[in-house]
Amino acid sequence: MKPMRKANRRKDPYWALEVFDKAPYITVSMVRPDGTPYGLPLSLARKDEKTFYFHCAGEGEKIDCIKSTPTVSLSAVSRCTPKYEEEKNNFTEYFNSAIALGKAEIVTDDDEKIEALKLICERFLPKYMDHFDEAINRSLSITTVVRIILTEPPVGKSKP
Repeated sequence: MKPMRKANRRKDPYWALEVFDKAPYITVSMVRPDGTPYGLPLSLARKDEKTFYFHCAGEGEKIDCIKSTPTVSLSAVSRCTPKYEEEKNNFTEYFNSAIALGKAEIVTDDDEKIEALKLICERFLPKYMDHFDEAINRSLSITTVVRIILTEPPVGKSKP
């Protein structure tokens, strides 16, 4: 990645991973088969320092993009506070953000799909885990899971 213009705002990869963990959605940017950009906020769950998962239908624009160009970009904001600073007569924004590059691929192994779906459910609906096995039995075969492996460490940025 290009050097950050305001290097004093740069945060380390572990800090950036925390931003991804706290953000309600992570925007995944892809490239359509015709070369145009395609980005959308998705509910991702992180397995480790390099692995993220999301689920989707087995066909559609996301799948077309991944099959055509598996390189993706992730971006997230976990805090954003716009502020007018009267003493400086200045409009500003305080934020925590993170970006990362990765490679997306469709998960075909059922055990990994179940592990990924469990991570997603534990992140977003932990109170309902007692219904997880029933949902897996009903819908595993029609649910697509996508794995994103980061290809370089994530970068965080903050204006405290």
